[in-house]
Amino acid sequence: MKNGLEDILRDGAAQLGITLTEEAIERFFIYLTELKKWNQKINLTSIESDRDILIRHFLDSMTIYPFVRGSKTVLDMGAGAGFPGIPLKIIAPTLEVTLVDSVAKKVSFMRHIIRTLGPAPDNTGIHALHSRIEDPAFIEGYKGYFDCIISRAFSALDLFVGLALPICATGGRIIAMKGPNTGEELKGMANVNVVSPAIVHEVSLPFSDRRTTIIVFEKQAE
Repeated sequence: MKNGLEDILRDGAAQLGITLTEEAIERFFIYLTELKKWNQKINLTSIESDRDILIRHFLDSMTIYPFVRGSKTVLDMGAGAGFPGIPLKIIAPTLEVTLVDSVAKKVSFMRHIIRTLGPAPDNTGIHALHSRIEDPAFIEGYKGYFDCIISRAFSALDLFVGLALPICATGGRIIAMKGPNTGEELKGMANVNVVSPAIVHEVSLPFSDRRTTIIVFEKQAE
């Protein structure tokens, strides 16, 4: 199945400053196979070709890694089919990753991937939860817990940051992955004073003319 796709994955990761092990590459292809299989039953992605999945899901998920590096507890909010949380776990096995989504079928898929990739050491410290972030029980259970909270096109920026603040540790990072033209969303953050001013990074997606906008906030003491 790989047919040169392995080179796209390896070389694309290298362009992002990431060296993939052979084990990591094998795990990504297991992920690809299961994603396509499950996508025939439930709507996980509209992207269907192997090449596009590697680039627009796997490599795109890796663009956030430099900004997550150094974190210990990472929450992927609205994780869907596991992006970017599962790819991050594959390339950084020591991360403790929590994947949350409100759609039960998507959570079932993520749990299936976690089981399928196990029981290797890099499968520890990752779990998928079926919950809404605004659920009071979830907030109480994880209040101030995560030192990094990420989302990939999850919601409007102000809503994402507002949901993330109660469960983010002071000094922790809140990171949104967006497409281009985020100026209007950033304007909506002007009155949020519990986070540092946004630091905006534009990252070119390998083998694509697309660019991913990565917006980083730091939670400050109230």
